[in-house]
Amino acid sequence: MGGARRGESSSFQMQSLPRSLSLLLLLTLVPAIPAQEWTRFRGPNGTGHAAVPMSFSGLSEKQVVWRKSLPGRGHSSPVAWGDRIILTAADRRAGTYTVLCVDARDSDILWRRDFPIGSFSIHRYNSLASSTAAVDEAMVYVSWGSGARLHLAALDHQGEPIWRRDLGVYRSQHGPGTSPILFENAVIMANEHQDRGHVIALDRKTGETLWKTPRGSAEKTAYSTPCLASDPSGNPMLLVNSQANGMGALDPRTGALLWQYPDAFDKRSCSSPLMAGGLVFGSCGSGGGGNYVVALRPPDGRERIRAEVAYEIRRSAPYVPTPLELGGRLFLWSDSGILSCVAPGTGEVYWSERLPGFGKYFGSPVAAGDEIVAVSDAGTIHVVSGKGGFRSLGRFDLDETCHATPAILGGHMYVRTVGTLWKFRPVTRKL
Repeated sequence: MGGARRGESSSFQMQSLPRSLSLLLLLTLVPAIPAQEWTRFRGPNGTGHAAVPMSFSGLSEKQVVWRKSLPGRGHSSPVAWGDRIILTAADRRAGTYTVLCVDARDSDILWRRDFPIGSFSIHRYNSLASSTAAVDEAMVYVSWGSGARLHLAALDHQGEPIWRRDLGVYRSQHGPGTSPILFENAVIMANEHQDRGHVIALDRKTGETLWKTPRGSAEKTAYSTPCLASDPSGNPMLLVNSQANGMGALDPRTGALLWQYPDAFDKRSCSSPLMAGGLVFGSCGSGGGGNYVVALRPPDGRERIRAEVAYEIRRSAPYVPTPLELGGRLFLWSDSGILSCVAPGTGEVYWSERLPGFGKYFGSPVAAGDEIVAVSDAGTIHVVSGKGGFRSLGRFDLDETCHATPAILGGHMYVRTVGTLWKFRPVTRKL
């Protein structure tokens, strides 16, 4: 298992220690573990925040630890448990979808597992491996499409399949792309497509259905990966976005609808929802424009029982990239490369600036301490200050197409281009 791999030597030594001393040693090691995990799309609960502050200001070739050519192509983002990086790729000619486990220390491929997917049409900006995996201490969870069906499977940390589920019909103009997330004993997947979609929770160990909530059909398939938040009483909410159902929240333990604002969007929803300043944010858009962000005030269960629109942002709004909350401010990184800094509570735009250079943006920004990192489709890594006014802290060209979101963990940053995985060390480490 991934957890065992990370601590193989210490686990072996503890076998000869008294049980009480072994337990004490194990407990002293626990606080260091979160810094080594990036378990889903955009890391811990999709926040995009690295556990350990670091700096990539002035990123250059000197910070490249290694680069690894990958079998197949894809846009999925890296996830990690311990020293194991998990990502996916696909080979259109061979008709295969591949799950890869890469050693974070030396870039060796520890194992790969191939699944047949056949050949089917997708959008020119999409790939056959765009869904980001989820990972825990025991297993890896991956999703892929095969024609008009959607699949979800669990593998152990040696790459052996544990279970596999056909999630049913998946009708889309552009192919699959939403990613699984984890909550308690469940792996949750949103399957909101053009024909009677649903959100489903499966038991992590067995793949058996825990709950399944039907969702209305829409003209446009949604690509928004859900995230978790808490209501005013501290109860968990599963935030979900789609054109068909707008913005809303489900009970992640039962799938019951908690609240919904069905008229939030008139276009496709791709970015993930998030909560900041007591408001829930989501966006919609199209390749032809008309993008906008909705800030929703969820019901508090006392004075209000219906969600309310707090405000909308229609200028330089992102369609695909998910916004980032950092230092009490909201950062909107638009598909065209305009970064806006917004007060989440009021919608006041502090500043809005275009990133230097050219390119579109399909990956989402992430935070390394008080710095923001995102990668253009041309493969240019941009580093921007998350404090004060707009300030570019540098750029680094990978010279290959990139639609993925970076992963920052264990003191390093991992960036996946369409056919290569890169590992970067920080420029300086912040204490």
